[in-house]
Amino acid sequence: MSNIDITKEIVFKTARSGGKGGQNVNKVESMVEGYFHIGNSLVLSDQQKERLQLKLASRVNSEGFLQVKSQVHRSQLENKLEVLEKMHALIEQALKKEKKRVATKPSKASKEKRLDSKKKQSGQKQHRQKIRPSDL
Repeated sequence: MSNIDITKEIVFKTARSGGKGGQNVNKVESMVEGYFHIGNSLVLSDQQKERLQLKLASRVNSEGFLQVKSQVHRSQLENKLEVLEKMHALIEQALKKEKKRVATKPSKASKEKRLDSKKKQSGQKQHRQKIRPSDL
């Protein structure tokens, strides 16, 4: 997990889950939704909050909550742990700094190789043309 622990700031809601479980599905609330308000976080810096808002814009609802849900497992506890893992992974991924791309120039060999392949292709197309009497 990342060095930022937002576990205490996540609000959990439960609901009945679909899928496997037989009669258990109808009476147990095993689906878990986790809500984390990025703007109100005490753990994150303003810069981190801005970055998360930008990177996770598609996953943040209109009230500013990052929402993650899980209904994979039959037990509520396992789904809760899954939500925590997903939430931490999302935040860790969003806060990672991307490496800047270093512009490079094509090597002399690669330029020559490209030109050779163009000449070869051109030659193949030239050979496909019909022979005209004026060419002789």
